[in-house]
Amino acid sequence: MIIQGGMIHIGDGTVIKNGYLRLEAGKIAEVAPGPYNGEDLEILDARGMIVTPGFIDAHCHVGMWEEGLDFEGDDGNEMTDPCTPHLRAIDAVNPLDRAFQEALDYGVTTVVTGPGSANPVAGQICAMKTLGRVTDEMVIKAPVGMKFALGENPKSVYNEKSQAPMTRMAIAAIIREELQKAKRYQEDLQKAEEDEDTDPPELDVKCEALLPVLEGKIKAHFHVHRADDICTALRIIREFGLDGVIVHGTEGYLIPDVIAKAKVPVICGPIISTRTKPELKNLDRRNAAILLEAGVEVAINTDAPEVPIDLLAAEAAITVAAGVPQEKAVALLTGNPAKICGIGGRVGRLAPGLDGDLLLFDRDPIGLLVKPVHVFVNGEQIR
Repeated sequence: MIIQGGMIHIGDGTVIKNGYLRLEAGKIAEVAPGPYNGEDLEILDARGMIVTPGFIDAHCHVGMWEEGLDFEGDDGNEMTDPCTPHLRAIDAVNPLDRAFQEALDYGVTTVVTGPGSANPVAGQICAMKTLGRVTDEMVIKAPVGMKFALGENPKSVYNEKSQAPMTRMAIAAIIREELQKAKRYQEDLQKAEEDEDTDPPELDVKCEALLPVLEGKIKAHFHVHRADDICTALRIIREFGLDGVIVHGTEGYLIPDVIAKAKVPVICGPIISTRTKPELKNLDRRNAAILLEAGVEVAINTDAPEVPIDLLAAEAAITVAAGVPQEKAVALLTGNPAKICGIGGRVGRLAPGLDGDLLLFDRDPIGLLVKPVHVFVNGEQIR
């Protein structure tokens, strides 16, 4: 199929004012300015429309906390052990949860979903498409990251149990201890491989789960709100040489230079939120704009179901109203989250070789409940 005549937002800030896009075998085969003059193919007339990559929610819990259910659909926090790196989001996601259809309706074609923030080491995050019925067939990468959490949430959960961690010191210590154990486990595996007279260590599933984090094969996502917790996350990232990501980063605007110097990206959000707990008392909608101005890579998230996933573009609109340049808004929902989450080789941009996930709008897509006129996932037109 050829999509011709629209204003094409590539996803990295580049815009082709009048061009075409060719889909082939579920992938993007060609993107170019001007009219298409090649072989006869089915053509979708996009004149007067805006074409963007499918939107990506860079951090949410879709399918982990199911819509309309209480305990029965709550599978995001295993609050029996503060260290659970071996837990996998793919084993908890219900792809038939209503939120997946609502995501598609409003152009969110990829979600990065995973455990909550009850545990200092919470478990494995996955990136998946929102179209489908079987998680294994929807996954882009699993695991795509490991969830760590600092601050109020783990403190509150384990204070009620009268066990560690009850302080920020203990939270950081637990994370360090598990990473150090995994590092030693990694060294012992290496010694056994190099020396046939050395026995490998006894299987440790927690250490096994953390090896890809230490090796930089998957990202280390740190749930943090306060500026001091952001600095603790940066400290741990630096100590262990992790490929780190700050998630939420509510007080990031208070230390933008520090985050920029560390070259660690921030997934900002949810933007549509009130100051419902002490860590959010300094919530400021200018956060993303200030971080961008400082040179920090930024994406936007809903934290769904904290904020309904169909409000992702509305959150981006709020950041624009608070100072994010209009021309950068689409990238906050497409190329930026793809790059930050390590899935840019599949989604996030309109470029040859990437998945055919794209949206066509008859108005500015960055707004409140703006539905795309057409939605494509894996090259398939679903609307």
